[in-house]
Amino acid sequence: MHTSDIKEHMEVCGADGKTVGKVDRVEGNRIKLTKDSAPAGHKDHHHFIDLSLVSGVEGGKVKLSQNADQVSLQEA
Repeated sequence: MHTSDIKEHMEVCGADGKTVGKVDRVEGNRIKLTKDSAPAGHKDHHHFIDLSLVSGVEGGKVKLSQNADQVSLQEA
């Protein structure tokens, strides 16, 4: 998987298929999620997901190696 495979507004899904958010862009070794796809109560700032959690890009979605409820979201 190359970071260039990850495109703006792609859905980010946990290993369980549940949506974690949508890609704003890749910054360094993290995916920056769009503000409007942030968890409830956190829509005023961006969240990030470490690229080490990405298992691949498939069907226009970024697939993670952990279930959605286990994914650690870092705040900006």
